[in-house]
Formats: sequence, structure tokens, C-alpha cells
Amino acid sequence: MQIVELDIKLPYEGRGKILSRLYEKVRGKIRDIHFFPPTLEGISEIRMEIVEDDAPKLLSELKRIIKNGKVTFKVLSEA
Repeated sequence: MQIVELDIKLPYEGRGKILSRLYEKVRGKIRDIHFFPPTLEGISEIRMEIVEDDAPKLLSELKRIIKNGKVTFKVLSEA
């Protein structure tokens, strides 16, 4: 088990559809989540901590969902 921090940057328009699909993937694994307001360019940022067994696999699935955005992750701790 790993605690992973995901940093997701995506366009503010159309964010609702992406968030609903994203929630289906990480449901029940979220420890902490922060929604930041959009920048002047219209880019919204979401930072969340999740508990995950296979972080690289989850990251590849999220990149398929978020096509117009950017996803980065950092492993905070391992159990």
C-alpha cells in the first residue's frame, strides 16, 4: 500500500465530466482532496492524496481519462 499525491491540472470548462469519471476510479481511496480556483488561463488544479496498491497503473488509467490535462504523482509513504 502506498499513499500517493496526485496533482491534476485540467481545463476548467468540461471539468465536471472528467471529475465524475475520475471519481469512479478513486472512490473509497481518497484521504484528502483540494480544489484550487482556475488560473487566468482557465486551468483548474486538483490535488488529492489517495491510498493505492499499484500507483503506476492508476496513473496510466487517469492519463487516458484526462486527455487535455496533466497528471503528476508523488509517493508520500509506503506501507
